[in-house]
Amino acid sequence: MGKNFQLTAIALTLTIASLTACSGPSVKEEEAKTPLQVTVSIVPQEYFVKRIGGDRVSVNAMIQPGTDPHTYEPKPEQLKTTARSQAYFKIGVSLEDAWKDRLNSVNQQMLIVDTSQGVDKIPLTAEHDHDHAKEEKHQAGKNTLDPHIWLSPKRVKAQAKTIYQTLAQLDPGQEAIYRANLEKFSQELETLDQEIRQNLAGIKNKKFMVFHPEWGYFAQDYGLEMIAIEVDGNEPSAAQLGQLIKQAKKENIKVIFTQPEFSQKSAETIAREIGGQVIPISAFAQNWSENLRQVSQKMATVLNQ
Repeated sequence: MGKNFQLTAIALTLTIASLTACSGPSVKEEEAKTPLQVTVSIVPQEYFVKRIGGDRVSVNAMIQPGTDPHTYEPKPEQLKTTARSQAYFKIGVSLEDAWKDRLNSVNQQMLIVDTSQGVDKIPLTAEHDHDHAKEEKHQAGKNTLDPHIWLSPKRVKAQAKTIYQTLAQLDPGQEAIYRANLEKFSQELETLDQEIRQNLAGIKNKKFMVFHPEWGYFAQDYGLEMIAIEVDGNEPSAAQLGQLIKQAKKENIKVIFTQPEFSQKSAETIAREIGGQVIPISAFAQNWSENLRQVSQKMATVLNQ
C-alpha cells in the first residue's frame, strides 16, 4: 500500500506540474508580449518607429496622408489611442504646439520626445525672383526653421537614434533588439541615400518648382534648387504668379510638382502658361523609403528634359 501511495503522490505531483505549465504565461510574460503604444505626428514617423521597434511597437499616426498638415484636427479615436500611449514622438510640425494642451489633458503621463533634437536645420526659404515687397517678406521668414526633416535620409538617421533611445528606455528588456534594428535601418538609409544620388547624377537642370516648400532638405542634400510657389502659407498674388511664370520660362522649367495635401490651382495655372505639366509628389507617403526613391526618379526624368 505504501508503494501505491508513493506512486499516486508522484502522479499527482506530475499532474499539477503539467497543469501549471499549461495554465498560460505569467502576468510578467503577458506584459512582455504587450506592444508599446506610441503616437507620432505624421505617417513617415510611423515608418521609422516600426523599422526600429518592429512588432514590439504599435504606432498611432495623427496626420494622415492627403490632409493639410497645417489645419488637421485629431479624430476622437486617435485621442483615445493617445490616451493609452507611453510616448509621443514630435517632429517639429506646427500643429504639435496647437495640440499640446489637448494631448496633456488626455494623457499627462505620456513621455514627450522631440525627434528633431540634434538635427541640423535650415531656414524655411526658397529662391524667388519676386518683386521687392515680396522679397522683404521672404527675407523676414528666414528665422523660421524648416520642419520637413523627414525628407532627408541623413537627418532621419539622427531621428532614428532618438527613437531607439526612447524605446530602449521604455522597454529595456528588448534593448538589444532595438539596437540591432537601428543598425539595420541605418544601413538602409545609407543605401537609399546612394540610390538617390545615382538617380540624380548628371542632371541638366538643378532647379525645380513645387507648390509647398517641403523639399528644401532634399534639395540641399542632392545639389538641387527648390523654387516654391507658396511662401509663408499663402497662395501667390496675381503679380507674384506672373513673376513665377516668367521665372519658370527663364529657367526652362517644364514640370510643376504638386502635393495632394495642398491646392493645385496656382501650379496648374503656371503649367498652362509655360506649356508644361503638373506631377504630384507626396511628403507623407506610408512607404517612406520607396516614396523618396520614386520622387528622385521623377525628378531625374524631369530635370533631364
